[in-house]
Amino acid sequence: MSTWRPVSRPPRWLAWLPGWALTLLKLSLWIGGGLAVLGLCVALFYFARAGRFDLDEVAAMPARTTILDRDDHPIEVSWGASRHLAKREDLPDFLVQCLEAREDARFFDHCGVDFRGLARATIRNIKDRDFTQGASTLTMQLARNTFDIRAKSIHRKLLEIALTLRIEGRYSKDEILTHYLNRIYFGSGCHGIDEAARTYFGKPVSKLHKGECAMLVGIIRGPHIFSPARNLEGARDQQSEVLDRMIAMGRITPQEKEAIQAMPIDIVPEDQRSAERSYAVQAVRHELGDILEASDIRLDGLVVHTTLATGWQLKLETDLSNTLLEAEQGAGWDHPVHREFTPGETPAYLQCAAVTLESRTGAVLALVGGRDFLDSRYDRTTGARRDLGSAFTPWVAAAAAERGKRVLPGNIMLTGRQIGPREAARISQRCGLGGPFLETEDLFRGSAACTPMEAAVALATLSNDGKRPTPYLISRITNAAGETLFQRKPDLSQAITTAAANEALELFDEVGMSRCFEGQTGSERDAWLLRVGPGGSTSIWLGFDEPTKICEDGRLRKVLDSLGQRLGE
Repeated sequence: MSTWRPVSRPPRWLAWLPGWALTLLKLSLWIGGGLAVLGLCVALFYFARAGRFDLDEVAAMPARTTILDRDDHPIEVSWGASRHLAKREDLPDFLVQCLEAREDARFFDHCGVDFRGLARATIRNIKDRDFTQGASTLTMQLARNTFDIRAKSIHRKLLEIALTLRIEGRYSKDEILTHYLNRIYFGSGCHGIDEAARTYFGKPVSKLHKGECAMLVGIIRGPHIFSPARNLEGARDQQSEVLDRMIAMGRITPQEKEAIQAMPIDIVPEDQRSAERSYAVQAVRHELGDILEASDIRLDGLVVHTTLATGWQLKLETDLSNTLLEAEQGAGWDHPVHREFTPGETPAYLQCAAVTLESRTGAVLALVGGRDFLDSRYDRTTGARRDLGSAFTPWVAAAAAERGKRVLPGNIMLTGRQIGPREAARISQRCGLGGPFLETEDLFRGSAACTPMEAAVALATLSNDGKRPTPYLISRITNAAGETLFQRKPDLSQAITTAAANEALELFDEVGMSRCFEGQTGSERDAWLLRVGPGGSTSIWLGFDEPTKICEDGRLRKVLDSLGQRLGE
């Protein structure tokens, strides 16, 4: 049986090529065909994966944030209560033009993926050996924000592209940019363009002028650090960059930019921006904003697990209120509980502030920033820096013990002189007190200032064997599916020795279930109660916002005694 076969000859139009070139051409065709098949399989795989996502979520109202106390009981908040979805007709045309100029210049021309930009970014990433460039379009950002596609990997990027193409096939360009603006974060707890317009400027998005439009678009890339409520100068810089992009695209002239920048920007005062109901919830909101920015968390439907102990928070508020009412009645004062205060006016009645920290972790168990949140939203736990007076005594003792000197109860002046005011101030700062501190012996008479929060930290340091905690209000953040997006770990540092901390605590009197130290300034303008309970360290300040003599020393001591007894029950 013959095995002879005729020799295969190339087509005439390839006959002129040498044999090695023909071989290389065939190999290239085989490789190209294989890559095409592989590319098709990859595309089909990612389009199949993208098909599992519900595109109705793109247009849905972002779910509100849920706040829980340390026992996972809901805390009532007002966040998002006024949130609603803007429609395309609500968006000023200038706002849309600014968004296009700043974020996606070819938005109305590409298919959702800017392949030219993507190619440039890919080459740059290969050179940098890292994902330094993303080339994300508005549609890609919408896909990422809606479906939590944030990890920087090739797999995530391919899935994002497939989802982007699906979104482009489902929604019009106007719908896409509207959904994008309704979903993104604008800082200060604002999710969506309309909530941002109302929060910052006190008006709906449809009423924004050109200067406000450019400013809101400018802060998108850094909503926390460029929030006009906390960094108006930075927000103006971003506004200028947006307008420069508008000039580069031929949308406005330099003269028009000057006119737009001259438009008045009136930011809504902080005490009118939200409808919170307590200082503690207000503080949680501020901390949440910091975490969302630092951790790049933008999902809706967040569940925020706080450290607040609702029962103790209520007891602290109630005991403070009752004690101060009794003091005012005894002094013949009237607390104007029903009076309405104009914005920015300081209520002129006896104020208070209190913080309780879990000593071993720094978790905030309770926070009272003032007497009446409806009258004044000014948080005195971090804003009121007042003299400690005789309440500075435990830290003078701790400083002396830290340096191996004798602690002389009842004679704090001699105790402090053994180390000098500068060393006493330095060790007190290590414990958490912020100062300022006098550099004379008047320091030992209490000429040292701090906030109630700092006093609580320094007290927790004494009651935690000299370990200084960093205070925090949020322990964990999860999404609606229960997945952990943020987890806080206690941050402790050894400030002083255990022996020095324990010797300072010996100055505290036993009151009920707690150990308390009372102190007031010589001018009787500030009074402090320091309490170490079974699991928490509490600092309480009493006084007027405008420093004024509270009452006679004997009466003031009775007020502090009564408060200490109440808290120890």
